[in-house]
Amino acid sequence: MLGFITRPPHRFLSLLCPGLRIPQLSVLCAQPRPRAMAISSSSCELPLVAVCQVTSTPDKQQNFKTCAELVREAARLGACLAFLPEAFDFIARDPAETLHLSEPLGAVVATYRKTHLCDVEIPGQGPMCESNSTMPGPSLESPVSTPAGKIGLAVCYDMRFPELSLALAQAGAEILTYPSAFGSITGPAHWEVLLRARAIETQCYVVAAAQCGRHHEKRASYGHSMVVDPWGTVVARCSEGPGLCLARIDLNYLRQLRRHLPVFQHRRPDLYGNLGHPLS
Repeated sequence: MLGFITRPPHRFLSLLCPGLRIPQLSVLCAQPRPRAMAISSSSCELPLVAVCQVTSTPDKQQNFKTCAELVREAARLGACLAFLPEAFDFIARDPAETLHLSEPLGAVVATYRKTHLCDVEIPGQGPMCESNSTMPGPSLESPVSTPAGKIGLAVCYDMRFPELSLALAQAGAEILTYPSAFGSITGPAHWEVLLRARAIETQCYVVAAAQCGRHHEKRASYGHSMVVDPWGTVVARCSEGPGLCLARIDLNYLRQLRRHLPVFQHRRPDLYGNLGHPLS
């Protein structure tokens, strides 16, 4: 989920609960870009986004309080968007508890329902069968215009399917978002490399807000929320535990990179078809 932070911020946050200590904030500076990709824009003029990392449990009230505090802190620091992870409202112990805790959210700008469900058994991580309590979405959502750029919506396991990200990029996405609850075994092996791959192949920013830590006796998540730029550089990363990381979105840099490296113009659909069909 992502939230639009308006000014004054209390208008957006009026339904969120106050009261928690501010979690740790971490910012990772970007590595130097290649000289050919240098830009002249002042970083202070670029939109700032915040990526929230939480440890959701079956306690919805506590989860909302944690998220509210993080979004307030993001607004205080000047972010125009706050990204929350998959299942930020709750992570249940079983399908019955999931159905009991489910409820509609508030005002919705756009809706994307996860199209790829994670039904896997990874040794050491425990079985995951999302289809027991979730129906797969029937379609992709066109990129959503936001103060930071056009955002293509996807969720967690979707990142393993490049066709989806390519379709979103061809539809005009400049930022791809993957709110996630990645496992503790697949996380160290696949999390960062998949996110960087999606950024490089689509030449988009990738924003991945993640669950972290132990949610209950049956489940834990890897964390390591991050932002990756279109060159594939991790420009922001959360530290261990709940907290925030911040990154600026530079669309001039994105457009310049796409001009220097025009991979979408070089594709050969006559040989292998369109791997990601443009959205209607």
